[in-house]
This record gives sequence, C-alpha cells and structure tokens, in this order.
Amino acid sequence: MTDYRRLFDLTGKVAVVLGAASGIGKSSAEALAGLGATVVCADRDGGGAEATAAGIRERGGAAEAIVADAASAAAVKGLADLVKARRPRVDIAVTTPGLNIRKAILDYTEEDLDRVVTLNLKGTVYFFQAFGRIMMEQRGGSIIACSSVRAVTIEPGLAVYGSTKAAIGLLVKGFASEVGAFGVRVNAIAPSIAETALTEPFKQRPDIHKLYAAHTVFNRWSKADEVACAVAFLASDAASYVSGSTLFVDGGWTAIDGPPTGLTQLAR
Repeated sequence: MTDYRRLFDLTGKVAVVLGAASGIGKSSAEALAGLGATVVCADRDGGGAEATAAGIRERGGAAEAIVADAASAAAVKGLADLVKARRPRVDIAVTTPGLNIRKAILDYTEEDLDRVVTLNLKGTVYFFQAFGRIMMEQRGGSIIACSSVRAVTIEPGLAVYGSTKAAIGLLVKGFASEVGAFGVRVNAIAPSIAETALTEPFKQRPDIHKLYAAHTVFNRWSKADEVACAVAFLASDAASYVSGSTLFVDGGWTAIDGPPTGLTQLAR
C-alpha cells in the first residue's frame, strides 16, 4: 500500500525560494521547511530574506539567506551557481516575485512596460534557465512559478500585468514539455488576493477590501499560508504526475461571475 504521508514529506530535500522576504514567497519558504526541506531563502531584500531564514531556524528548521534580484539574469544565475556549489542537489525551486503598475494601456510608458515585463516574464525565464539546467543534469526536480487569477480574468488597468501572468502559464507548459524527459516537473500557482504586507493598504479602504472578497465563494481574502500549501503540494512527490499545470488558489474567483449571494438562504 502506498505510504501517502511519506509522499508529502520533504525531509532531505533542498528548496530554493526566490521572493522569500515577504508575502507568498515567505510563507512558501516556511511551508517547505515545515515539511522537512532545507530552504535557501533568496530575495533582493537581504534583510527580509535573512529574517525569514532566521524564523525557520528558530522553529528547528534548516535555512540560509542569499541576496538575489529576480529581474537580473546574472543575479539569478549567480544564485543557482551558489546553491549548486553549496548543496549536493536542488530538488525544489520556487519563484514568486511580481510587479504590477496599475495603469491603462494608453498611459503606460516604455519604462513601465520594461519594468513589468522584465520582472514578471523575463525573470521567470531566467529562473527556468538557471534551475532547469541544474535539475536536468541531476535528472529530477520541481520548479514552481507564480501566475495569477489575472491571467484569465481582468479589470481596467491590469492588462499588461495580466498578460505577463498569462504568459507564465504558457511558459510553464512549454518548459514542462522540454524537461519532462529528464524527470523535471514545471508548474505554477495562480492566487487571487491574499492578506500580505503588500496588500495591507487595501485594509485602509474597506470598500475595496470587501469588493475583492466578494469575488470569491468564501467572501474573504486568502491567507498567504493557504497559497503556500499549494506550493508545498506541487513541490512534493504527491504531485509526481503533475507537470505543465497552473493550480488556481483563488477561492473560487474564476468559478463565479459576480458575488455569490443568490443562494444564501440555503446555507443557513
């Protein structure tokens, strides 16, 4: 009989999380460590990355911090090279950084466009290249990128951001097709709206906070650790036959068209 508990156990695995200083990246690093992985916490915010690593160590886990800018090809390659030199293998590689400049397309400047595309799209390619090469060489591993519910549903001012997140879904499919023969899996998560430090300003606007909550079937925002649990699943052997997929962790955002208010009486 299959030992299902063991499939989720990451003991002995090495994970790299780029974007580990805050938000979903931080929670992902904590989740992977909580399941037994040794975690390399990477971020351009070195202090934040070290704080995440220190928190993991305080809870008995194993973690270190490395400064790396997800928008720089050289920095991402340097991160991969450094981890490869220090560790026998890289079993899990997660990248979460993303940038949204909320503007109508007609108002986008060339600088705006370059910043969003460089981090969200090019940064994902850089990450795939750097860690894909390592995993192909060792013939195994799980790579996880971060898409968004905005890859498939949009509102004014999010077209450029959403297009990069939609592109990540196709990058995942394409790269999965290229590295699958080497035992490497490539997937993405697609969150909707999560309670993080970056979204804290929304709490100062209760109307906006409630509006976004109403897009979900639960009428609430997610917690970052709820999204991190999806990362942990895709990282684990429990997802050994999952590749080329985008896992939506959106609270039903893409399942409904408007607030789920029509059948409230039935829920009582």
